[in-house]
Amino acid sequence: MNINKRYIVDEEGNPKEVVIPLDDYRKMEELLGWDLDDRTVKQLREAKKDRAKGKKKAYVDLASI
Repeated sequence: MNINKRYIVDEEGNPKEVVIPLDDYRKMEELLGWDLDDRTVKQLREAKKDRAKGKKKAYVDLASI
């Protein structure tokens, strides 16, 4: 992913902040899961626990979807 960015620097030229276009930020949000609501995050955590415990009955066969 290519992110267009502009650096904001202090008086000495040291980078302090980055400005990115909103579209790039939204892509990052989606890739990192920052756009998920609390309910979905909870479901994903529960699914992770089920997977770690080997609870195959907690999952739906992909062919049935």
